[in-house]
Amino acid sequence: MKTTVILLSNNGMGTAPEDLSKALIKNYLGLLKDEKKLPAALLFYGEGVKLICEDSPVLDSLAIMEGKGVQLIACKTCLNYYGLINNVKVGHIGTMEDILTLQIEANKVISI
Repeated sequence: MKTTVILLSNNGMGTAPEDLSKALIKNYLGLLKDEKKLPAALLFYGEGVKLICEDSPVLDSLAIMEGKGVQLIACKTCLNYYGLINNVKVGHIGTMEDILTLQIEANKVISI
């Protein structure tokens, strides 16, 4: 079985201005949640961990994908760095080892 994981390291998508970056990630994840072939996991690190926390504009899309079996794993070190460890609303808190394992086991890794 082919597996894909998606890495999210920004609190948005790409290096666009913040409002555009957030609009792009909201659109991307909104479209992704409706796909028949979903990734095995979404992996959050760096500022990307902010996407799974309170006030994130993509929580609904992420919750839907999690309900469909997509693993949502956020870097504990990153959450601690940003003081967000208690603000996680979807997914699971993991380690860099968890993220590395999922990357190695995947057939395809997409970084956005």
